[in-house]
Amino acid sequence: MRIGELAQRGQCDVETVRFYEREGLLDAPAREGNGYRNYNSDHLVQLNFIRHCRSLGIGLPDVRVLRSFQQHPESACDAINQLIDRQIARIHHQAESLRQLERLLHALRETCQANQTASACGILQNLQHAAAGEPCECQAEPVTETVQQA
Repeated sequence: MRIGELAQRGQCDVETVRFYEREGLLDAPAREGNGYRNYNSDHLVQLNFIRHCRSLGIGLPDVRVLRSFQQHPESACDAINQLIDRQIARIHHQAESLRQLERLLHALRETCQANQTASACGILQNLQHAAAGEPCECQAEPVTETVQQA
């Protein structure tokens, strides 16, 4: 199959396929006499594997490690477990950061009442004060870091 068909079947752009190939994540395909890439069903499986890893937030370096394990199935899976544990810790940290951001936005939202003009809007005023280097109401509460290391 040609690159366009692989991309369509893998539900991504042609440029994504080329990128993964350039990065060494996707095996290089055979070339036809005219120079066109000729992909097969193994390439589609590889592409789907890479895309699923990415959908789980796994970064390209870790996808590369997982692809290496995929190519060497006799290897012990301890490193795979550690890789996923690190990913879980990253996600936990991101979730904590998002919860903190949500608290800040709620505090900012409390500064503005409905049915006012933009000039009287506490949100806009606070954002303008912060842009001028002044404190923002949303940060009146101390920011706490509650990230646990795995």
